[in-house]
Amino acid sequence: MPISEWPMAGLPTMPQRFAKTVADRGDQIALRAKRADESWLELTWNDVADQATRVAGALAALGIGRGDRVVLFMRNRLDFHVIDHAVTLAGATPISIYNSSAPDQIEYLIGHCGASVAIVEDAAYLTRVLSVRDALPALAHLYVMEYEDAYPDGVKPYAELLAGDPVDLATAAQTAQPDDLATVIYTSGTTGPPKGVQITHTNVCWTVDAVLEAFTLDPSGMRIMSYLPMAHIAERMVSHYQATSFGNVVTSCPDTAQILPYLAAVRPQIFFGVPRVYEKAAATIEALVNADPEKAAAFNEALAIGKRADEYKRRGEALPADLAVEYARADAEQLAIWRNILGFDEVVSAASGAAPLAPETFSFFRGIGVPLSEIYGLSETTGPLTWEPFAVREGTAGPALPGCEVQLAEDGEVIARGGNIFTGYLNAPEKTAEVLDADGWLHTGDIGALDAAGYLSIVDRKKELIITAGGKNISPANLEAALKGASPVIGQACIIGDAKPFLSALIVLDPEVAPVWAGTHGITDTATASLAGNELVHEEVQRAVDDVNTHFSQVENIRKFTILADEWQPDSIELTPTMKLKRRGIHEKYAAEIEALYTK
Repeated sequence: MPISEWPMAGLPTMPQRFAKTVADRGDQIALRAKRADESWLELTWNDVADQATRVAGALAALGIGRGDRVVLFMRNRLDFHVIDHAVTLAGATPISIYNSSAPDQIEYLIGHCGASVAIVEDAAYLTRVLSVRDALPALAHLYVMEYEDAYPDGVKPYAELLAGDPVDLATAAQTAQPDDLATVIYTSGTTGPPKGVQITHTNVCWTVDAVLEAFTLDPSGMRIMSYLPMAHIAERMVSHYQATSFGNVVTSCPDTAQILPYLAAVRPQIFFGVPRVYEKAAATIEALVNADPEKAAAFNEALAIGKRADEYKRRGEALPADLAVEYARADAEQLAIWRNILGFDEVVSAASGAAPLAPETFSFFRGIGVPLSEIYGLSETTGPLTWEPFAVREGTAGPALPGCEVQLAEDGEVIARGGNIFTGYLNAPEKTAEVLDADGWLHTGDIGALDAAGYLSIVDRKKELIITAGGKNISPANLEAALKGASPVIGQACIIGDAKPFLSALIVLDPEVAPVWAGTHGITDTATASLAGNELVHEEVQRAVDDVNTHFSQVENIRKFTILADEWQPDSIELTPTMKLKRRGIHEKYAAEIEALYTK
């Protein structure tokens, strides 16, 4: 149903949409996960409904209903989807928290949302909750999925919930109301206590319909790979809310280190990735190809043809006859082979979001024939705000979703209105007032630019713009993306320069690609720690820095850099779970290295 006719579309809550999908696709596969023996566990929509209605019945027996909150603390696993459905069937609100959360963060999040039930994965998760349980008087029930007899009193096995008397699906689906909270998404809290983004069922269903209208194709039953934490709005939207509405087949990958092997096994048709996933995939191919000069020449020739063909594809134009012949050969001999190796050979739509994607990475995937686009949004916009999956323009995240209004304020800040805009921060009206104005405009905190067709480019976070000692405003994110695209050995980069006389950079080597590059350049000790101090590696990074500098103004040039020995991991002091930089943490941890850049 077109968003212009919404809310006439009906089914304005996720439980209602879940019940409809179960009725329409009951015997079809809904969820997949790999067992310890490498075989696949598969649940049909009927299986999911059976488990969800039993857990919903058990929760109802505990007195859980509308207005209550249930915390989910686990990795990306298929049980999450069952539990999320169960909680909403009971009329309550499921709230996922990042699996890296420390005890003090767990105490704050569970206490702040007032959860009365927590369901955790195993002993490691349980230990952290138990360490702060005395400070959480409202937490009346605690369940663990992988139960052990040694657990203390008051800790119950999740199996007890699965053994509950099932509720009637059609009846329970009517319990939650459109304005009830479908979830609360907690921001990463890198600059203070996390804020709880309140998202209603109306927000979710409206956004799903807007995405469907933008997509233009029928996504029903398509395969999706889920790997980000479910506490992140992008993953929750793609692999839970949209997958439920469209009847997609979702495969859970519980370990982000296994993304590439899972891609090859799952062969997704719809894929959302953060830039780092695409960067690592591209760097892996380049490292393999460049190990053989003859192979590299053949691949690079084919890639150049693919990039030329893509210019026509993105405009929706037929290829000229001679280029069509060249492309067919290049695709058959090179490009299709590498798409197949990556597991992207059946992708209908791939999107990158959460941070800027380097132009080199974008053109690489478009060149090998992957229909990659960029998408922009926030937790406060229930995920997506701007997107165009097919008529893609490089360097932009597309135009506003159907039904959304996107404009720029006088200072260039992106502001937006639409049915996807959240209702406010939980228990924080003053914080809500800082971003939602009286006319319903959300002030995103991002600085952007709109082209004549309304395609949005993000310059940077308003609060992350660097102001040098000379008073110049500089976007670090664009420089960082350019650095990562300038050399395969660079895995991560952080630009330094706030209140400094010039810009510098902290460089992290790619632990998978840098050793391969080193080996092809005659370096025998390819340990990352050794490579960080290697002269040839330093020269390669310097070459990349020099190249990047030619594309930016003089005041944006990087004057110095230092190469760090250790990779930055997701969910660490340096990176968020979606691999965005935690600048404050980086500045604190590497204070000595930064100081050295400005004193030597």
